[in-house]
Amino acid sequence: MMNTVLWITASLLALAVMASGAVKLAKSRDDLAAAYPWVEDYSQGQVRLIGAAEVLGGIGLVVPPAVGVLSVLSPVAATGLAVLMAGAVVVHLRRGEASNTVLPLVLLVLAAALAVLRFGQFAF
Repeated sequence: MMNTVLWITASLLALAVMASGAVKLAKSRDDLAAAYPWVEDYSQGQVRLIGAAEVLGGIGLVVPPAVGVLSVLSPVAATGLAVLMAGAVVVHLRRGEASNTVLPLVLLVLAAALAVLRFGQFAF
């Protein structure tokens, strides 16, 4: 039962971060600024790097264990996404955008829980 819950959580988290990352990779910094004011503080390359990290993190959550190769990459990806989301929370707080911290905080908690549980008791 718990394994199923973890798979569902990982899949939903992967979809969320991959969608967010894909937008950052596909659109220009100027196009993103309307929806994501924080991009004004970063270069186009930095925004693309964040997007790439989100896409790769999402892939890392589900693909390695799904194909049975290097399954340890799943909790490693979850750890990386937790760190990335912690950074997002800090950025929003520094910019005075406390209301924009809810989604990154939720994603941070989910990623951290996946990392702890997949490194620990419910490892692959």
